[in-house]
Amino acid sequence: MKRMDFGKRLVNSVLPVLLAFVIGGIVILMIGENPLDTYGILLGKSLFTVKGFLNTLHYASPLILTGLAIAVTFKANIFNMGVEGQLLLGAFFSGIVGTSLPASLNPAAAQLLCLAVGVICGVVFALVPAILKAYCHVNEMVVTLMLNYAMIKVLEFLATGVFRDYSSGYVCTPIIKENAMFPRFGNSKLTMFFFIAILVFIVMYVVMNKSKLGYEITAIGKNPEFAEATGMKVHKKIMIMMIISGALSGLAGAGYMMSEQFKYTLSFSGNPGLGWDGMLIALLGGHSPVGILVAAIFYSALKTGADHINLYSTVPKEIVSVIQGLIILFLAVKFVDEHTNIREKLFRKKTGKPETAISEEA
Repeated sequence: MKRMDFGKRLVNSVLPVLLAFVIGGIVILMIGENPLDTYGILLGKSLFTVKGFLNTLHYASPLILTGLAIAVTFKANIFNMGVEGQLLLGAFFSGIVGTSLPASLNPAAAQLLCLAVGVICGVVFALVPAILKAYCHVNEMVVTLMLNYAMIKVLEFLATGVFRDYSSGYVCTPIIKENAMFPRFGNSKLTMFFFIAILVFIVMYVVMNKSKLGYEITAIGKNPEFAEATGMKVHKKIMIMMIISGALSGLAGAGYMMSEQFKYTLSFSGNPGLGWDGMLIALLGGHSPVGILVAAIFYSALKTGADHINLYSTVPKEIVSVIQGLIILFLAVKFVDEHTNIREKLFRKKTGKPETAISEEA
């Protein structure tokens, strides 16, 4: 049964990608380029060169964490749509702390302090919808969505006023101190932040698949009323899940600040944003930690390889945005659901027996 469920999840994740690439290939053909050559550049430069692969892992780091932040709540049918806001809040204040630290402070201590601030900010921001959902039964999707935009505006006000770096020609906060930055490995962009993300991934894999909490999350997702009736304190589990999700989001923001941006800008998280990208990655990975890891690296490879398409072909790099949009579209379609039994359908076609008869024989 587990093998069949894995196969169905794999089909639902791989088929949208294949269909998106096929339609993207048709668009590339209409431009007058060879799709195979274009895809070769896109994936070859980001996955099959040492520097490109290391850069892909670097950009995958925050995506792994935001994907896990989404999955830990979505698996229980608790929809934390506030990952983007939690990430930005964690990034902003970890950056402010990073600019305020004495230059003589030990780098390891400075980095741990900035990461801790990011995690705390993410948790505090996630507590608001968590309390409202657990104890007041307020719709967490609406609350977290609205809080995202409120937080973006608050941080915009702080970045343009109180904490603005007026020596810069655009709106941003001061650059964090060098001892708060993660040093890069060689001539790549990869830093220690990727290995922190992998460590968190391993912990979350154990939590979601091997721990009591992981089974409770699955039970709540399938039937929260039954879970409550069996003695499970669902409201406490909701609080725990939201706290974990907020902590992962804040860590992603702090790590991205310390390994890539080094200051807060109004476009810090990009477009549409690392939190929203995490939602796509969680869906693409089937809310499984391993699936999220693979999806984050693949999605990061698309972003890393996009810049090379302009250099080596006449295809605009916006083709990657088209492919990403198509993936989202096809992910909305459940090609194979939990009630689809492919083996029985194939066997019925060969033997001509009705499905009910096959089920009775089994």
